[in-house]
Amino acid sequence: MRFLTHDGKKRIVVTGMGCVTALGNDVDAFYESLLNGESAVSSISEWAMHPDFSTTIAAEIKGFDPEEFMTKKMARRVDPFIAYQIVAAKKALQHAKLPFAKGEEMDAALDITKSGCLIGSAMGGLHSFSAATEALHTQGHRKMNPFCIPFAITNMGSALTAMDLGFMGPNYSISSACASGNFCILNSVEHIRNGEADLMLAGASDAAILPSGMGGFCSVKAMSKRNDDPQKASRPWDKNRDGFVMGEGAGVLVLESLEHALARGATPLAEVLGGSYTCDAHHMTEPHPDGKGVALAIDRALVRAGVTAADVDYVNAHATSTPAGDMAELRVLQEKFKLSGSTKKGARINSTKCMTGHLLGAASAIEAVACVKAILTGEIHPNINLENPEDDVDMAMLVGPVREKCVVNVALSNSFGFGGHNSAVLFSKYVAK
Repeated sequence: MRFLTHDGKKRIVVTGMGCVTALGNDVDAFYESLLNGESAVSSISEWAMHPDFSTTIAAEIKGFDPEEFMTKKMARRVDPFIAYQIVAAKKALQHAKLPFAKGEEMDAALDITKSGCLIGSAMGGLHSFSAATEALHTQGHRKMNPFCIPFAITNMGSALTAMDLGFMGPNYSISSACASGNFCILNSVEHIRNGEADLMLAGASDAAILPSGMGGFCSVKAMSKRNDDPQKASRPWDKNRDGFVMGEGAGVLVLESLEHALARGATPLAEVLGGSYTCDAHHMTEPHPDGKGVALAIDRALVRAGVTAADVDYVNAHATSTPAGDMAELRVLQEKFKLSGSTKKGARINSTKCMTGHLLGAASAIEAVACVKAILTGEIHPNINLENPEDDVDMAMLVGPVREKCVVNVALSNSFGFGGHNSAVLFSKYVAK
């Protein structure tokens, strides 16, 4: 068995996955909903909308129940982004056939000093901070929740997850806006390759569907106003798109060195080949119009992964349904992955956000789950709501309105964020070598 990559680094595999989304909290059910083209977007119902809000729709998680993974008291106490994260992390461990509570069973299964958590967030504990601010202004600081600061900071999700599990390895969060999940996955890979960890929980979580979150994005004029037809609102690459739709939730992967995974009898689900990140250095909220930073991230990712553009079968695009961002990315993808004169059509491209909405920092984490499921199932989900594509969209490369069979040996997941943060991660089918 070869445990090292083409350039002498440890091979890293995915052995478990967990998610909490508006389309379900089970990775198989979540992916089946995607394959069926089901939209999670609806009118907001979990709280009363202010009549001045220009956007009143989102992909909400409704009736969240932590089941056996958290006590109801703890779930009510912590910020939702922390609750989503802990549940997704424990589901990922369960999927990897590992214990999900500290104690003798966990100590026997893993070296807890070399097991870590790197689960990020773009927004952190917005619910906790907003409630504390309201209490401050209406009742005074003595009525503020004493946990408002701990539950607001982005690292506390990873910290509380580690406390619950007993993990003593690398533990922190990364906040790089909507690219946070990919940054956490790639940094986790490096911790394992550097020998600082055998196993990492990697991903991201966000919960920004509340008045301050929705109001803030309304003020930026970034979200769709298609309030009368929620399920049609998120429509990447369509001429009639008018902004993204907010989503919420968490995605977590269990990453291990191949040697460690096989030694404990785990079944690798996929391999993380590598990736890269760059910065547009251009604008706070708009992508570089020529996609220069995106192209650089993809090129570097391919080199580090030891594959070529021709090897990539499937691209899960960032594609949020914004007027500027969608086409800046797609032009790069069409140029890099269209194989003229070949019997292969080129990479198939889709956007998960047309159904889940945009989970901000957690988007790339659940899209990593989608990439691994595509590799495992040989099916890729449709692009829904693409009824009137932009003139320079190559429809031959985009997945159609229904699920498609596709042998996926290599998948690329792109994620970009406010501030010009670009990320690209490559996953592959696991092959024993």
